[in-house]
Amino acid sequence: MIIETLSTFPAMYDSVMGASIMRRAQDKGILDFTAYDLRDWTYDRHRTTDDDPYGGGAGLVMKCEPIYEAVEAITGTAPAGEGAPSRTPACPTTGPAPRHAHGPRPCVIFLAPQGRPLDDALACELAAEERLLFVCGHYEGIDERAYALADRVISLGDYVLTSGELASMVVIDAVVRKLPGVLGAPDGASDESFADGLLEYPQYTRPASFRGQDVPAVLLSGDHGAVARWRRQESLARTAAWRPDLLDGAALVDLRS
Repeated sequence: MIIETLSTFPAMYDSVMGASIMRRAQDKGILDFTAYDLRDWTYDRHRTTDDDPYGGGAGLVMKCEPIYEAVEAITGTAPAGEGAPSRTPACPTTGPAPRHAHGPRPCVIFLAPQGRPLDDALACELAAEERLLFVCGHYEGIDERAYALADRVISLGDYVLTSGELASMVVIDAVVRKLPGVLGAPDGASDESFADGLLEYPQYTRPASFRGQDVPAVLLSGDHGAVARWRRQESLARTAAWRPDLLDGAALVDLRS
């Protein structure tokens, strides 16, 4: 899968994408990741990507021109003929040149409060795409005209973050771990919370007893059928206690013998 980001702070991705599962996915050739700097599509000496909002108000709004030109360059969809960009950036570009302009068309994603809430089903949908391009806002928001570029708009929840970079990292992580071969176990993602609409069952590891707290005996029994039934029952109980709202949409399977 190809994943690209467009933002004013591309260095924010260095630590997240350079470690753990995200790093291993790239080393295995499963993930091809590039972070583009929106400032490379500006034309003034200050590399300006934002301006005061029309109508007044606090904060700054991200300009639509550099976003349009950047997305068109990255996706290889720049308009031809009249109206095509003819200017040259005032500052030399410091980020990578578009690497997949002639590749598959990406699903362009904006992160914003009005978007579809991120859940496991949406992560699975995005994992089926060949290429994703995340356009990350900052400051007060993005000029509304830029949303015409979006194929999807996604929200992490009913709260506000400093930047779209942070939100995109969460979405990218949720998506990449769904890709075949990324996790160590072939079915690792299929047994996690929300995969079947429920919270995951409790997990334990060595030692079998710690400060008076013992691992449930069934997990030490070697009876795989009993373990499966216990896990399902615990998953249902945990969901009922912590997230009863999930029970209405869950596909409940009775594993009791």
